[in-house]
Amino acid sequence: MTDTQAPNPVRVDQTEPATPKAATHIKMSARDVNVFYGATHAIKDVSIDVDMENVTAFIGPSGCGKSTFLRTLNRMNDTIPIAKVTGDITLDGEDIYSPQMDVVQLRARVGMVFQKPNPFPKSIYENVAYGPRIHGLAPNKGAMDQIVEQSLKRAGLWDEVKDRLHDSGTALSGGQQQRLCIARAIAVDPEVILMDEPCSALDPIATAKIEELIHALRGKYAIVIVTHNMQQAARVSQKTAFFHLGNLVEYGETSDIFTNPREERTKDYITGRYG
Repeated sequence: MTDTQAPNPVRVDQTEPATPKAATHIKMSARDVNVFYGATHAIKDVSIDVDMENVTAFIGPSGCGKSTFLRTLNRMNDTIPIAKVTGDITLDGEDIYSPQMDVVQLRARVGMVFQKPNPFPKSIYENVAYGPRIHGLAPNKGAMDQIVEQSLKRAGLWDEVKDRLHDSGTALSGGQQQRLCIARAIAVDPEVILMDEPCSALDPIATAKIEELIHALRGKYAIVIVTHNMQQAARVSQKTAFFHLGNLVEYGETSDIFTNPREERTKDYITGRYG
């Protein structure tokens, strides 16, 4: 199936029992966010909440702004000189664009996993230990060993690499490298994990492992995933946001977005009329 074909049928994994849901814990909140690249208005008045209990998927055609908006959540757009962000984005009620915000600490709290696996040219152990070391999270080697082991276990990689922790991280397979990057993000004890098309460079078996990992991490971290693959969004997320031409067209329960969208543009995208 191509990214723009309609799911046939869409399978939405909603495993929760049909009981009243507890109030969700809003972790990040964006209000009236705009992003400009010079004269280009890339994101237009986007407002959205990200909570701890649900995986949130951003979907939409190429160039719609979903990755651009994702990068506003940990100020990755700061690295682009012509980028300008307006509006309000908070993490636990704290303005992340405040001059008082420590951007290094913000990116530890809001980790990013990129489209292409990017392990450091270091050992598997040192890839995971790098963040805790620079943030002073491990007072001794025993504490660091524990952080590395726990992070690799949470990333579903420990059993595959525990006997070769001093091998290069770049020698792992693509799927293993991506899980190593997730372990590296987890190691600094983040609160939010942003994933920008984390499976687009992986084969179906590696993709399935990443999706299983997302399910396992749900509830431990607030998770946002950008994906072109609508079947993947249906499988891994409970909330979905549809972007088009820089606008947030529709945001709601994944099951509703895929089976009963409110907006005609959402329906057209889901059914493959454009993409």
